[in-house]
Amino acid sequence: MTKILITGGAGYIGSNLLKSISNNNFDVTVVDNLMFGQNDNILKKISNFKFVKGDVRDKPLMKTLIKNNDYIIPLAGIVGAPLCDKMPKEAQEINSDSIRFICENTSKDQSVIMPVSNSGYGVGEKNKYCDENSPLNPVSLYGKTKVEAENYIMEKENSISFRLATIFGVSEYRMRTDLMVNNFVSIAFQKKKLKLYEPEFRRNFVHLTDVSSAFLYSMKNFEKMKNNIYNLGLDDANMSKLGLCNKIKEYIPEFDFEIVIGEKDPDQRDYFVSNEKLKSKGFEAKVQLDTGIRELINYFEKREI
Repeated sequence: MTKILITGGAGYIGSNLLKSISNNNFDVTVVDNLMFGQNDNILKKISNFKFVKGDVRDKPLMKTLIKNNDYIIPLAGIVGAPLCDKMPKEAQEINSDSIRFICENTSKDQSVIMPVSNSGYGVGEKNKYCDENSPLNPVSLYGKTKVEAENYIMEKENSISFRLATIFGVSEYRMRTDLMVNNFVSIAFQKKKLKLYEPEFRRNFVHLTDVSSAFLYSMKNFEKMKNNIYNLGLDDANMSKLGLCNKIKEYIPEFDFEIVIGEKDPDQRDYFVSNEKLKSKGFEAKVQLDTGIRELINYFEKREI
């Protein structure tokens, strides 16, 4: 039976991934320090797996866990530019240093599949999509730590890196409302008003379900995909922030967004992304932005009730 270690498995991506792999024949171990107050008893209802409450910076613990698994999926992280700026030491230790430790303590027969962020592209060319060969120019500590982590795993054999677009969608056990689509829908639903800075800035988005599906696909097709970097996003969701607001307004007509002229967005990322390389390997993100927006509205309606 294939053995998998997932760090940060109680997080936004991890808890959704556990639901996805519950119907597959895997022996799964999750390590998480539950820093966001998750309840591990709730998590255990998802599927049959071993849970270890621990920190990826605990080197003796990690060394023991790493050696017993075929696949390592490192999801533990200080995620997002604002949180990394508040916790720079932890961001460096968890997002980058812990990945170096994993790579140093896995054998050539063990495989690492890791999500990083396409935020490493920073600011792309106006009339050109960023692909996996585009220069990296991260504009945040978060982006820099993810670029470092990717370098570590690509120096190791038997690794795959997914450069994730900004994720959207509902995660039942560890929801995040700081991500752009989730955040804008939350504001549109609850407050109805939003100040929109630099509306022409571009992003690529991907649904949480497609991220989990990509991990499963890559494990089942590892030999043809290994030792490569792949952008993972939804082609139909390459859009500007203004385009996203207009899309949300289709579902929440009373949503009033004010374009603010002359002020900068703290997040200076601006790029569209090509996902052709991953599609050439047989995987394509499919969950549409419209589906995610409806899902999020339903989630916020239930919470309000």
